Formats: sequence, C-alpha cells, structure tokens
Amino acid sequence: MPAQETPIEEGFTLKFTEQGGKFIYCENKEESVKVFKNIIAENQWIDCEMLCLRPKLQEQYLRPSITPTKTNLNARFFLTDCEFLVAHDGSIIMCAEQIANHKLIDLPENFVIIAGTKQLTDTLSEGLKGIKHKYKKNIPINITSIKHFKKNTADSDDSFLTYGLPTKHVYLILIEDF
Repeated sequence: MPAQETPIEEGFTLKFTEQGGKFIYCENKEESVKVFKNIIAENQWIDCEMLCLRPKLQEQYLRPSITPTKTNLNARFFLTDCEFLVAHDGSIIMCAEQIANHKLIDLPENFVIIAGTKQLTDTLSEGLKGIKHKYKKNIPINITSIKHFKKNTADSDDSFLTYGLPTKHVYLILIEDF
C-alpha cells in the first residue's frame, strides 16, 4: 500500500513546533484576540512597545498597556502577518509588505505572527510562486523566510547549517479561513 500522506496543516504544525515555534489555532478573529491577550499576559509584556508595521493588525490587536511603534526596532515584540506558511520545513515566508526594508536580525527577538489556513503551502517554491501571483506587477523586495526558532531550553541546538541565521521566539496564531 502507498504511504499515507500527512495533511498539509499537520505537516506544517509538526515541523514548526519541532523547531521551537509556538502554535495556536483559532476558529475566528475574535478567538485570536483572546489568544493574543493570553500571550501578552504569559510573557508579561505590559507597559512596553510593540513594533507593528501593519495598521490593520495594530487596530485589531492593540491593548491599553501596549504602545505601538513603527520605528523602534528595540520594541519588546513584533506583531505582523506573513505571506505563506511552508509545510515542508515549518518556515514562514515574509516580504517587504511585513518587514519593510529591515533584516530579520534587526527586528525584535519576539514575534507574534497572525496567519490564516489559506496561507499554507507545501513547499517554499509554491510560496514564492504565490507571491509572484499575488503581486503580479510589483513583486516585493526583501523576501525572506524565518525557520529557526528559539526553544525554551538552555540547550543550544546550533549547527553549521544554522550558523549566522537569526533565531526568534515565535508565536503563530493560525486563524481558520483568515
């Protein structure tokens, strides 16, 4: 019998969490706001700055104890969306739409990423094709993927394959059909 193929959602989730990413599934936007509040409380991100370059996200997720900024790269955390979620390796594709002209290493150590199940793709190549299709006449610059996440253990799992690549604490809030 042929090997049973893992569903794309499950494949992404397994790879993403194996690398240290924190994954939270939500059925709707309202639930995602509650989850966001819990992340803020869990990390004690109170009376701090939140880097957010996406006005719509800032509007939906802003909390009274958090000061939004578009310029302070030393903010406590970065709230953003993404282009695609890659099941093959558990990575997250972003471009200038999310990170402007900044390098990942220059952004805050903590990321909270809002994504939808429609953004799941099998491979990096499919994700890049999706960006090309989405931005037909004006393909964004600064396309990158984040796939090295910090684990909450003291053990360092560094290897020559990840040397020099930025690692981030990443929370991914995945919303059904978002």
